[in-house]
Order: sequence, then C-alpha cells, then structure tokens
Amino acid sequence: MKVIEKIQQAEADGRTVFSFEYFPPKTEEGVENLFERMDRMVAHGPSFCDITWGAGGSTADLTLEIANRMQNMVCVETMMHLTCTNMPVEKIDHALETIKSNGIQNVLALRGDPPHGQDKFVQVEGGFACALDLVQHIRSKYGDYFGITVAGYPEAHPDVIGEGGATLEAYSNDLAYLKRKVDAGADLIVTQLFYDTDIFLKFVNDCRQIGITCPIVPGIMPINNYKGFLRMTGFCKTKIPAEITAALDPIKDNEEAVKAYGVHLGTEMCKRILATGIKTLHLYTLNMEKSALAILMNLGLIEESKVSRSLPWRPPTNVYRVKEDVRPIFWANRPKSYIKRTLGWDQYPHGRWGDSRNPSYGALTDHQFTRPRGRGKKLQEEWAVPLKSVEDISERFTNFCQGKLTSSPWSELDGLQPETTIIDDQLVKINQKGFLTINSQPAVNGEKSDSPTVGWGGPGGYVYQKAYLELFCAKEKLDQLVEKIKAFPSLTYIAVNKDGESFSNIPANAVNAVTWGVFPGKEIIQPTVVDSASFMVWKDEAFEIWTRGWACLFPESDSSRELLEKVQKSYYLVSLVDNDYIHGDLFAAFKI
Repeated sequence: MKVIEKIQQAEADGRTVFSFEYFPPKTEEGVENLFERMDRMVAHGPSFCDITWGAGGSTADLTLEIANRMQNMVCVETMMHLTCTNMPVEKIDHALETIKSNGIQNVLALRGDPPHGQDKFVQVEGGFACALDLVQHIRSKYGDYFGITVAGYPEAHPDVIGEGGATLEAYSNDLAYLKRKVDAGADLIVTQLFYDTDIFLKFVNDCRQIGITCPIVPGIMPINNYKGFLRMTGFCKTKIPAEITAALDPIKDNEEAVKAYGVHLGTEMCKRILATGIKTLHLYTLNMEKSALAILMNLGLIEESKVSRSLPWRPPTNVYRVKEDVRPIFWANRPKSYIKRTLGWDQYPHGRWGDSRNPSYGALTDHQFTRPRGRGKKLQEEWAVPLKSVEDISERFTNFCQGKLTSSPWSELDGLQPETTIIDDQLVKINQKGFLTINSQPAVNGEKSDSPTVGWGGPGGYVYQKAYLELFCAKEKLDQLVEKIKAFPSLTYIAVNKDGESFSNIPANAVNAVTWGVFPGKEIIQPTVVDSASFMVWKDEAFEIWTRGWACLFPESDSSRELLEKVQKSYYLVSLVDNDYIHGDLFAAFKI
C-alpha cells in the first residue's frame, strides 16, 4: 500500500500515525541486531518504516536486501530511499525494478549527498542532477505504481545555508523547488531534522501559502548522544535554540542525562506539533529504539505492555499478498519461515473458508534454520545442556512452558505468547509426561477483541478459538492418547512420523477453522486453519529442527546429539483440535 494512502486513511479516521527511519549497518552482525530491534518496534504499529540508501556499490545492494526483508519478513510498509549519487539511470531502474518485484510501493526520492571525499554533489554520467529529475523519471516510467516522497528543508537545503542561515531569497527558491517536486508527482513530504519547532511550523505555513497541499511530515531526531547531536546538526547546518544549548551544556558528559533530556525535548516538540492539527510524526531512530519508543509512550500513542494485533499473525505488506487473510496454524511460532516458503505463490487463500492448500509450498532451505546472533546465543545457553535420557529432553520443554527458558528451537519468537498463561499449568503437566509441545492455543469463547492476552482485530469485536495443541511424542504414548481420544468425540487429530507414516480421525481434505472473529460491519474473519495437506508440508520442517535447530548445538560426536537424532527418527508429530470451544477440555485426553 502507498504511504500517502495510509496517511490519508488515518486522517479520515482522526488517528495520529508515526513512522521510523533506519540505516544499513556496516556489519552482518549489525544487520541481524537491527532486524531484532525492528521486530520489537514494528510490533507497536508504525504506519511505515524507511531505510536510507547507500550510494552505489555494496551498500546500495544492502539497502535493497534490507528493504526486501522489511517488507516481506518484518511485514511493515517499507519506503526505500533512492539517491542520484553515483547512480546512472540503469542502476536507478535496477533498484526500482527490484523493489517493485518485491512488492514495495514507496520511494523517498533524493538528490543525495556528495560522493565520499568530495565537497559538492557531482552529476554522474548518465545520471540525474537532482531529486526533481528522479521524481520525473519515476513517474514517466512507472506511472502511478510508486508512492513518491520527497525531502523538505524547514531551514532551506544545507547547500544554501551560510553562517547566519539561509537568505530569504535562498529559502524562497528552495520552497519553489519543493513545489516543483510535488507538482512533478511527489505525494508526500518528510522534513529534514530540526530543533526549533517555530521554524517547522513557519515552513508548513509557507508551503501552504505557495500552493503545496500534500501532507508534510515532521522529521524528529531524538538526542541520544551529545557528540552525535553536534555532528548531525553541524552536518545538516541545523539551528540549535539557545535554551537547548543551555540545557545540554551542564550534562553533556552524562549520556543517560542527555538521553533523558532528548526524550523530554522530543516529547514537547511533538506535543506542540500535534496541537496544530498535524497527525503524522517521523522518527529518525539512528537504529536505536528506546528514545523513539519513550517519546511515543509519553505522547500516549503506544503502550509498552499493550501491542495491538490486526490479525493473530502479522499481516503482509507486500502488494502482491493483499488477499492473504488465512494461514495454517502450524507456522504460528515461525512466521518468517512461512513467508519464505510462500514467497513464490501467485495467489493466496482468502475468504471465510479459504483453502491454504492451493499453491505449492517452497522447499526447505538453509533460511529456515539460520538464527540471528542474539537468538543463537540464547539457544546455545538454554538448550545445549547435556542430555542423557528422554526425561532430560522433556525437562527442556517443561522449563520453556514454565517461562524458565526464553527461547525454543521451534520458535522464531521471544518466549511464550501472552495467551499461553491461560494454559501454562496444563502444558507443564503434559510435557512432564513426555508429550513435548511446540504450539498451542487455549479455547476462547467470545472474548473482547481488545483483550491484552487473546485479542486481535481492534476494538468493538469478539474473538473465538478452538483449543489447539501440537506436540511430539513416542509411539507408545501416541497409541495411549489415540485410544483415550475415542471417548472425546469433539477431538480431532493428525499424527505423522518423519518418514511420512500418518493416521488421523478426519478426512484427508478437511480444513478446520480454529480462530475467528466477529466485528461490527464486517463478515466473520477466519484467519487461522488446520488442514492435513499443510500439516504434511510442515512436518518436514518440524522434524528437521531436531537436528538442524537443536542437535547442531552439540559437538558432532556428543551423546546428546545422538539422543536427539534417535528421538527425531522415532517420535510422531501430532496436531490436536478440540472442536467444542464452549465446554471442551482438551487436556482431559492426557489423563493417561
């Protein structure tokens, strides 16, 4: 979706929206750390996030890669910066074609800074001289596909700012140039950082006076570090009001005090801007989360303990996946793996009884088993402990259900999900019996949709869930469970081992809705299903995690590794649904 459309929608609803900017880190480790941070920040619902452009070469490739992962793995509306620096037109078109093929619809068109080691911008042969040229090119070649944002400079472009600031003529010329960019096809303006709110508000008024009518989004950069603040304001030639200098000077060597002041200043600036009726804020994060989130919390735009969900899973932002509103529950704890395996789908299940089996799932790749550095370290600490028996294995699963462990080889998420607290005692008991759970949800009968534990879809609705369990167990335990299930007609199950030997008490083509919601003025939304065909695809990944997710944490000849490989070959994966979401008791079947 275009950012301008999201902002217009929010304005029509009277909502205030915010967004975050990031830049490509210099190391692979830094990139993974950024994505972990981005995941946490995106959970608070920014209208979009943008990533800055590296001018040519490997940094440009990294920007394209990060933008792709933001849009398709983090699932946040992504805007990619694109500059003219060192970019002949064929490179510009390569970048635009790449992001278009990845379902990205938003570009921030910039002239760019001078090439490294030069004082002035130099037009590269076969390239463009300015952002206006870039806007015109995008519109002429790609029509209305892209939403185009341009930069606005409340104090004029740094190139025309002298010792005492920009002259009136230079400022007026800069405004006139901004209008030409908008007239050429830009539909949104995001401003350069500023610290004098009066200057920003005057800039907005001046833009309106010359006929610029599109939204103007203030760019807010929290002060995180005194030296960094001086460096950025010096580079951008930003005016620093005397009261800010006076406040910072006594605390400049106290980093925590500087951060606290930065949060206070950012909050007060935003309050004043919002009071004028502007409903959009863009936060330059410098790849840090605490100050940006603290400002938004101070403004009441987010709550640290309450993250709203429009669906039980994070909805896709890729323009080609807009019809996707149903997913199998099996990948609930591994959403990125699911997205990766369905990237090539040309259509997505949709509608109340959508069939998730229609397209073919992609094959397993190394991606399914790679771990960001932070999670890899946690897994090593928490799961690479000596294992002498299946009871030791059971203890790891039990500890995870008790919250003693914060990671699981079968999950890309951090720790247990909030709804697990409803059934954590029962989960602990069955794991202690050797039924090793990797996915679950409690029964829910008409909880309000803004419930902090099970809610999704926004206020005003009611949500429902069938109790669900997914687990590994030995064949003898499975036989006992299946025999017990015969006394519970509301229970349905599918069981399969690594070699594909399976049995079930439901038809092979059955699709079972296990989550649904009822909302004012809408059809019933049914976003999560259980179906046999998807389960058989998922089982390969689930079994592979025993070795490539857990056993690989041990040395090659370690007896713990041998035990895990033995379990992988002999255990069954079981999916179990209690279809009586009102009076059912899924855990009664485990009283063996």
